[in-house]
Amino acid sequence: MRLRPFLGLVLALLAGCGDAAGRVDPAAHDAFYLWAGVEPGPELRQARTLYLLAGEVRRDDPDSFVLLRPAAPRLPDQDVWLVVRAARLDWGEDVHRAVERAMRQWRGRGTRLVGLQVDFDAATPELGNYATFLAALRARLPREYQLSVTGLMDWNAHADPAHLAALRGTVDEVVVQSYQARTTIPGYAAYLDKLARVPVPHKVALVEGGEWREPAGLQQDRLFRGYVVFLLPD
Repeated sequence: MRLRPFLGLVLALLAGCGDAAGRVDPAAHDAFYLWAGVEPGPELRQARTLYLLAGEVRRDDPDSFVLLRPAAPRLPDQDVWLVVRAARLDWGEDVHRAVERAMRQWRGRGTRLVGLQVDFDAATPELGNYATFLAALRARLPREYQLSVTGLMDWNAHADPAHLAALRGTVDEVVVQSYQARTTIPGYAAYLDKLARVPVPHKVALVEGGEWREPAGLQQDRLFRGYVVFLLPD
């Protein structure tokens, strides 16, 4: 009789190890990145938060916002972030106006739009300049919207503390990307072990089907706010 609790504990630990060392299953999550051209799957039925790519600012043209999702979505039941993918930060006034117009259109369609996310791969030494850009963007964003950014795992490990501190009071969250293309970045655990250095609420982005084993202590990080799964095209 005394063996039962012990065996139950062993089985639970083994099951936990199997899950932790497995692949990212969208069905186990409720927050997703959905890029233009990716068809929503059944996992979106349990979605509570969606990050939807609206368009991009391309490297060859700082004055144009290229719409990738021309039709405004109607999503009244999820928290929705409008995502702008940017290859550069010297946005012209037409870009700002186009982004603001898209946000109004999404809200006007009944989408529960909580804010804007900028998807820009700011190199770690340039994080201070990026924070300056974000402060200016925050200043012109309507007060009812939040501001989110994607982040590189290298920020956690090597960014200047002053540059990280400059994000506080400007952005509402950082979503740290643990993958590149379709693959989890090797050595991610060592980078995420320093995630608590990011002084604003932060999430970790996982790639659908990618390798994942949750680093020890991540759940004890007081600013950790969970995961976002990047859904892949078929």
